[in-house]
Amino acid sequence: MIKAYEIIEKYYPKDSDVYYILLIHSEQVKDKAIEIANLNPDLQLDRNFLIEASLLHDIGIFLCNAPRIHCTGNRPYIEHGYLGAELLRGLGLQKHARVCERHTGTGISKDLIEKNKLQIPAMNYFPETLEEQVICFADKFYSKTRLHEPNSIEHIRKDLARYGESQVAKFDAWNQKFS
Repeated sequence: MIKAYEIIEKYYPKDSDVYYILLIHSEQVKDKAIEIANLNPDLQLDRNFLIEASLLHDIGIFLCNAPRIHCTGNRPYIEHGYLGAELLRGLGLQKHARVCERHTGTGISKDLIEKNKLQIPAMNYFPETLEEQVICFADKFYSKTRLHEPNSIEHIRKDLARYGESQVAKFDAWNQKFS
């Protein structure tokens, strides 16, 4: 098992606000992912991987400009997944990196990247494995700006609708599958 907390501490000072925000959020996502695994034993999810990847899925936020969550980087926040994936690939964590780059919304399309001129390779970043899907789904329930207030299904659906009905449809399918 990798040492996810040590990896986080490599990039985030323990006494910083952003460390606290990242840790609370990531532990909430981890707990939800394990809850889903417990509710769905037939899916035979890799629990160790769910724990590790949930804790590391947002490792790239510090590289982004997101003052509300104390991130002072210079990249757009939508790129945090791809940036985190680069960090984890540098540590030899290919499977964990895939979770980072595929968890935003219900995935980021090549069209969205090209339309918004994002500085990431133009390809589709959609969760493929069950573990990637579970972490992406679990992440939607927790905000980094309202740490102790889980998002309702209605709130999540409304938020995702801003990016198209396909995002909502995918979330709804996961909700049926994992609940």
